[in-house]
Amino acid sequence: MGTRIRENLLAWGLGLARRFDRRAPDPAELGTAAIRRILVMSCTAIGDTLLSTPAIRSLRQRYPQARIVLLVNAPYHGLFANNPDIDDLIDYHGGYRRFVRLALALRRERFDLVAILHANEPQATPLAYLSGARWRFKLPNNSRFRFLLSNHQQVSNWSDFTHGIDQRLAVAALAGADGSDKHMILPVAAQSRDAVAGWLQQQYGITPQQPVIGFQVGASTASRRWRPERYAELAQRLLAANPALRIVVTGSPQERALADAVASAVNDARLVVTAGQLPLTRMPALVQRFACLVTPDTGIMHMAIAVGTPIVGLFAAAHWHGSGPTTELQRHIVIQKHRTCDPCLGKRCKYSAPPCMDNITVDEVLAACERQLSLQPETPQ
Repeated sequence: MGTRIRENLLAWGLGLARRFDRRAPDPAELGTAAIRRILVMSCTAIGDTLLSTPAIRSLRQRYPQARIVLLVNAPYHGLFANNPDIDDLIDYHGGYRRFVRLALALRRERFDLVAILHANEPQATPLAYLSGARWRFKLPNNSRFRFLLSNHQQVSNWSDFTHGIDQRLAVAALAGADGSDKHMILPVAAQSRDAVAGWLQQQYGITPQQPVIGFQVGASTASRRWRPERYAELAQRLLAANPALRIVVTGSPQERALADAVASAVNDARLVVTAGQLPLTRMPALVQRFACLVTPDTGIMHMAIAVGTPIVGLFAAAHWHGSGPTTELQRHIVIQKHRTCDPCLGKRCKYSAPPCMDNITVDEVLAACERQLSLQPETPQ
């Protein structure tokens, strides 16, 4: 059965169910102990889920005794399992895969409230309704299934929010929370830090005393990538000026080829490639080890910000005001360039090396890296 047919059948069936739904929850219970079980949906990319953590903390502060469950993209379960504001996680597998099974599992949890912070339609809002929760909040709420939401009357769009964190905090506010702290949460255990430090020394000879810069060469879309040859030139100039420096090129297994292209061009043992070599749960500790991370707008950038690592952020197709750092701005350097294509095709960018990202020069990224290195405290030798 085609996806569109499934969606139409779902809309018809849920429209009929909503017509006969007599639930009329009392608005006075929002923000009170009457809300005992909360489902938070943030089941897309890593960075998107990290952007949801301030809103989850806001819900926890408002509902300290409630059971809060996160619906998370299945591959990222381990990354968020130790979040102190979450009591449990349920894995999401995407699309209509296991849709009915998931709907039944959510219903068994008997949630009082669902906060959809970032999840894909057309599945997210129907799942929230099918969970049986009497309160269901989502922003933006402009999908065809908005009639299933508790906040369906006043329609909002993505353009109504400056930053992704603002959008998620607005959903939490509808649910009765009033937090405004925008710091993302990604705890790093001492055991994980020690394991990564030992691994770096054993595998690559990188001691805890040596300064390390991270390069993230891949991105979720081609429109956000800086050329591998520019990373290579940046590395060569950094290593020439800083003999003690080590460079670690990070990435997913799928980004290994990009990382290897940088390493081949540099041809220096002081630059190593860890793309695809570490389990995801160890990545926060690796990123926390860096003096700074040179990165486009992608998940590992949010990870670095969350664990307190300064970034040199490379932006062009997107604006950093919408997805870049929002706290401790003095720690981060963002290089923002203009879009060269009008309209910007975004995820459908036809260029393997986007011309807008080419507007970012090696000279200015080098200067930013040198500034970040100069701000690092002296490490005893």
